[in-house]
Amino acid sequence: MLVLGISGSPRQKGNTAYAIQQGLEIIQSEGLQTEFISLAGLNIGYCTGCWACRATHTCVIHDDMTPIYEAMRRCSGLLLGSPVYMGLVSAQLKAMMDRTVLFRVGGVFELSGRVGAGIACGGFRNGGQELTLQNIHTYFLQQDMLVIADGPPFSHSGAAVTGLTEQDDLGLRTVDNVARRLAAAVRRCRG
Repeated sequence: MLVLGISGSPRQKGNTAYAIQQGLEIIQSEGLQTEFISLAGLNIGYCTGCWACRATHTCVIHDDMTPIYEAMRRCSGLLLGSPVYMGLVSAQLKAMMDRTVLFRVGGVFELSGRVGAGIACGGFRNGGQELTLQNIHTYFLQQDMLVIADGPPFSHSGAAVTGLTEQDDLGLRTVDNVARRLAAAVRRCRG
């Protein structure tokens, strides 16, 4: 069972990448395989709504999405992370999410039943993380995936990090919670 972690930050080694990698280390310690993808520096064009994917379940835009599609098709769980940009997910993550419409066209939902969880990194404790996590959860739900939150003792929408990730002990506790809950859900649902 593979959990794929995707950092939706334009920064290769920023807070979001750090948080996703921390989560993947925890998931790996729970006995699952992991893979990490950073969207930083990748060429991912915007979905144009042409719907050519309805017939072939492939996209007519040839760019860096191809290996991401392959990794997403292989995974049992998906850990998406985004910095908070204007209270929402980053443009990089939004473009990637939009381009995966091909997973759900023609009545086929390729990601159905897989498990997803989110991490949001903001500049302040109430800096838009909850709405960013709701963006990520809406994406999972539209792919017919199961959504995992961080659970007790906090039980919010997912992992929420503030400022420098490596210095945010509370935020890292939510990353730990969401990662362990994601691993357990993947084992339960996909095992």
